[in-house]
Amino acid sequence: MSDPLPRTISRPLQFANGCAIGISNRWHKGQYCVILTEAGLVGCGIYDVKTAGEFGQAVAIARGTPEKPLVEPEDLFEARIVDLTPRARELGIRTGMTGREAVELLLAAGEPST
Repeated sequence: MSDPLPRTISRPLQFANGCAIGISNRWHKGQYCVILTEAGLVGCGIYDVKTAGEFGQAVAIARGTPEKPLVEPEDLFEARIVDLTPRARELGIRTGMTGREAVELLLAAGEPST
């Protein structure tokens, strides 16, 4: 029997300030999730803010735990932001806020993606 393919999902998520895309990818013993907006993203700890910051991107990171991993994009809603790029900070995102709060600020920024 062959191994199953990894799983990926993408779906629209509605927020007060607009719509974003939620993405979840899973594979054997691994996963990551992200909420993507026009201005930037809120993602799990798999993303590297140093590299994103070098490119001027607005990225805010939340981290799960082994007991409560971040698997689905909705898991980011109440997760706390622990790291971010300078551009995300310029948009008002701060460590300690929830992922939902960070997404709302990104949506309010309304920057076109490049």
